[in-house]
Amino acid sequence: MKTVLHKAASRGHADHGWLNTYHSFSFAGYHNPERMGFGVLRVLNDDEVAPGMGFNTHSHSNMEIISLPLEGDLEHKDSMGNITVIREGDIQVMSAGTGVQHSEKNKNRDKKVKFLQLWILPKEVNVTPGYDQKSIDRKAGSNQFQKIIAPHPSGSAVGIHQNAWCYLGEFDSKKEVTYTLNDPENGTYIFMLDGNCSINGEMLEKRDGYGITGTAAIDFIMESPCRILLLEVPMTN
Repeated sequence: MKTVLHKAASRGHADHGWLNTYHSFSFAGYHNPERMGFGVLRVLNDDEVAPGMGFNTHSHSNMEIISLPLEGDLEHKDSMGNITVIREGDIQVMSAGTGVQHSEKNKNRDKKVKFLQLWILPKEVNVTPGYDQKSIDRKAGSNQFQKIIAPHPSGSAVGIHQNAWCYLGEFDSKKEVTYTLNDPENGTYIFMLDGNCSINGEMLEKRDGYGITGTAAIDFIMESPCRILLLEVPMTN
C-alpha cells in the first residue's frame, strides 16, 4: 500500500478578492510538479465566491466537471441551454466532451457561495456534451458513505464517463467504518470536509487530502464528528 498526504495548509492558494480558492492539485497560477493530480482526478478546488460575483463564460472539453455546493446558491448557465441554481445538498455533473461553454456565479448579493469543483479525466474523449444534477438526501449518508457519482446513473448517483465513484458521509465521533473499493485496481482519495479521522494511524484534519493505492479496503476511525468526501478513481486512464 502507498499513501500521499496533502495537509490543508500545503494546498495552493489564491485570493482574487471576488474569489478565494484553494487547490489540492496544480491549477491556474499554482504549479507543483508533485501535485499534478491523483490518477484521473485532475482538479480538486475549494472555492469561495463573493456575493454577486463569479466565473464568466468560458470553455471546457473532454473533462468530467463535478460541482458540490457547500454553502449558498451557485447559478449555472451553459451552451447546452441549461440555466440552473445548485445549492448545498445538490450534486452537479457536466460532461464537457466535444466542447461546452458555461458560466458560474453567486446567485446572491448578500452572502458568499462555497463549493468544491472536481475535474476527472474521462475514459472516452469527444463524447456528446451532457449535464445532470440531483439532490442528495443527507440522511442516507449518516454513518455510512453515500454514493453520489458512479460510472452509470443510479438512485442518487449521477453518472460520468469514467470507472470512478464518489461518496459523501457524515459520521459520529468514535464511529469505525470500512470502505471496500468497487475496483481493487483503483486508488482512493479522501478529502476531509470537517472533523478528524484516523486511517492506518494517520490523523486527518479539516481540508486534508489523503491518497491511497494498493489496497482493496480502507479502515476509518472517526476521532470527532466528521464529514468526508471519498473518491475512488483509476490511477491510469
